[in-house]
Amino acid sequence: MSSMTGNKIKISVFGQSHSEGIGVVIDSLPAGKKIDLEKVYQFMERRAPGRSILSTQRKEADKPEILSGLVNGVTCGVPLCAVIRNTNTRSADYNNIADTPRPSHADFSGFMRYNGFNDVAGGGHFSGRLTAPLCFAGAVCMQVLEEMGIKIQAHILRIKDVSDESFNPVSVAEMNIGKKPFPVINEKAGEKMRAEIDKARLDCNSVGGIIECAVTGLRAGLGNPMFDGVENMLAKNIFGIPAVKGIEFGNGFGAAGLFGSENNDDFCIENGEIKTVTNNSGGINGGITNGMPIIFRAAFKPTPSIYKEQNSVSIKDKTEKKLKIEGRHDPCIVPRAVPVVEAVTAFTILDMIM
Repeated sequence: MSSMTGNKIKISVFGQSHSEGIGVVIDSLPAGKKIDLEKVYQFMERRAPGRSILSTQRKEADKPEILSGLVNGVTCGVPLCAVIRNTNTRSADYNNIADTPRPSHADFSGFMRYNGFNDVAGGGHFSGRLTAPLCFAGAVCMQVLEEMGIKIQAHILRIKDVSDESFNPVSVAEMNIGKKPFPVINEKAGEKMRAEIDKARLDCNSVGGIIECAVTGLRAGLGNPMFDGVENMLAKNIFGIPAVKGIEFGNGFGAAGLFGSENNDDFCIENGEIKTVTNNSGGINGGITNGMPIIFRAAFKPTPSIYKEQNSVSIKDKTEKKLKIEGRHDPCIVPRAVPVVEAVTAFTILDMIM
């Protein structure tokens, strides 16, 4: 099982949803960087479970223990390792899925990949619980990026059929969305989104959505053509977030319905610098940044663990059977995934800069 990514800065995630702990090792961080751990904890709090009736009621402190890599709060050049203890597990809730896989979850594919030795409790290594160490890594990398004037922010663009406003792709304002209990630009849209999630929860169901992310402060010329482009690297790592099923940059799939004259970004001079009038390319041309904000959107499927009775099978007996899922699950993972998208973006961009 490979849960590592990165070229210069390498991230390795370990643990399972119900193991003693989960964590991450970050290799090759630049030495001498002061890390404000209080800011790291505040960032991770945004993702933590059990904070709202609209999320899983599994309560975890999600306080990382730093095992190595920091001396008096400063990076010392060795791998930074942090572990997050699992304290509120109920593995018995998953006994019935060992032989009866949940539809659209990784139970069956994991069984086949690891010859039945995969850990199904809480989803094992496939669980959204593993996004907690991703947030730790991202929060650390984000502080290094901020020293360079690079900012990353994301918001919920859509929950099912309810949409928020989009970022201005040419000039992304700093909105402090991360400080909001529900990360949207338009509060009225947020209220409708919360109602949609609660409606699904009461119906023993779930909903998905879209997260929009913006990166500002990046110089033009970062990245590579073809296989190591900025889009390639971001897409690879964003797809490492459980439940992500799609990603688009700039106009994305919408560009397929436009004329070139509508989709092209005309150049202009602004305060002596080369800019583009529009940003349909999402800040990237030929896999390389063009100096405009990077804008992308990631689509998240509805949480597959729902409380409605579903059709499944017995892997052992090869017979069809009904499945009633137990446990504690999010009716919509999108609100808690916003900081995860920011975090993954942070360590991907820092890796490319290094």
